Amino acid sequence: MNKQKIAGYIEHTLLRQDASLDDVAKLCKEAVEYGFATVVVNPCNIEAAAKAVQGSGVRVATVIGFPLGANTTAVKVYEAEDAVRLGAHEVDMVMNVGRFKEKKYDYVHQDIAAVAKAVEGKAVLKVIVETGFLEDWEVTKASEIVKDAGADYIKTSTGFSKGGAMVHHVELMKGVLGESIGIKASGGVRSLEQAEAMIKAGATRIGTSSGIAIVEGAEKRSI
Repeated sequence: MNKQKIAGYIEHTLLRQDASLDDVAKLCKEAVEYGFATVVVNPCNIEAAAKAVQGSGVRVATVIGFPLGANTTAVKVYEAEDAVRLGAHEVDMVMNVGRFKEKKYDYVHQDIAAVAKAVEGKAVLKVIVETGFLEDWEVTKASEIVKDAGADYIKTSTGFSKGGAMVHHVELMKGVLGESIGIKASGGVRSLEQAEAMIKAGATRIGTSSGIAIVEGAEKRSI
């Protein structure tokens, strides 16, 4: 895969607690230079990122209920609406994993559906299911719920909990979802080889803070 093509999958991510506005400016400059799909920033940095990438084609994504997913639905809805108001094009929401593990599937569905309704027609919704906590059958079940609740993407991991993106989990998601919604592999994807493996398994986006290394790996291989 050439560098332009792989760059189009990448969500260039900066979710560190200590990230400064200078860090955000650097992230956005890199995303524009390399042609990444999005920049992913914490909500307080949405406005700065939106200004920095304006007119470039790079989209701004942010996180909702992050990283635990344990906020109330009302708070998640407000976060999502506020993110859109500030200039986010995409929101990555964390599923309530505790409720899911309790098999309170109606709660989980309603939680996601409320955010989906709040951003409908305004922003893309991705739902992080935190696969490190899930058995294989639960990955399948979560995929079904995320799709049925109206999300645009399912996402593997926050990168802030146990485990990260695994090819096997992406394959399970793809088996359930087909082409119906996107799949974002995120958490621990740091090399070109890892990114390509995720894409081969069915990922349509790659969330990573190592996007430059991945693209440069593709460039070196083509020489």
